[in-house]
Amino acid sequence: MSTSLTSISEDYFTPFEHAERYVLPEKFTFPFNYTPHPLSLLAVSMLQSHLETQQEWAHNFGLSDDPENIIGKMFGVLVVETEQRQIGYLAAFSGKLAGGNHHAKFVPPIFDGVAEGGFLNAGMTELSRINEAIRVLEFDKGEAFEAKIQNLKAIRKGHSLSLQNAIFDQYSFLNQAGTRKSLRDIFADASYKNPPAGAGECAAPKLLQHAFLNKMKPLAMAEFWWGMSPKSAFWKHGQFYPACQEKCAPILDHMLAGIAMEANPEHSVAI
Repeated sequence: MSTSLTSISEDYFTPFEHAERYVLPEKFTFPFNYTPHPLSLLAVSMLQSHLETQQEWAHNFGLSDDPENIIGKMFGVLVVETEQRQIGYLAAFSGKLAGGNHHAKFVPPIFDGVAEGGFLNAGMTELSRINEAIRVLEFDKGEAFEAKIQNLKAIRKGHSLSLQNAIFDQYSFLNQAGTRKSLRDIFADASYKNPPAGAGECAAPKLLQHAFLNKMKPLAMAEFWWGMSPKSAFWKHGQFYPACQEKCAPILDHMLAGIAMEANPEHSVAI
């Protein structure tokens, strides 16, 4: 038996109670500078409560006494209206969470690169084999092996490029009109030589993709940092942040085409 889009979306859609108490936003959030809408704040509060109480997975956000391997994480919420006129929200995280792509309450990735049996795992295994062969030959340091080493490095470069392009080709982004556009086409139109690493893995594209796949209307969004950041003082626990320019701007330009957005406000706020 096939699974309907509606039943799939119910795994990730969280309805609001008493949504009628709130005024719906007239225009969608401008993702690069915004003050969160009250419904976005409600969604954030519900999601943070889940982060503080869930028992499914373990991730060291640096909020406990464990000083090792602290990894803060960007989360996003998307307030949506379903085909049944329910108001609620979707949630997503950027990159991976607790080493995985799939967790309850969070929409799935656009492409799951760590799926068992996927081409990426096979490609990385081959890349490791080539690297090991080069390491063994370089350890010997014999001049007779120099030609073999250079040949293997050329093979490695070609394999790495082919694998990267194959990954890019797995990303196809929808917009409200149902138009799909590939990752490489999006960044080529934006005058990038190649998409940057991690493009398509941020929370906002994941959220919009799931909404459009399930015929939900995006109403408002917000992204916040959860946890400590040992590498940068810029990321603050509980602070709202705009969508990133380098990875997300070209993608969101396509995905939000035709959607009326609010004016660019003067400032953002913290939780």
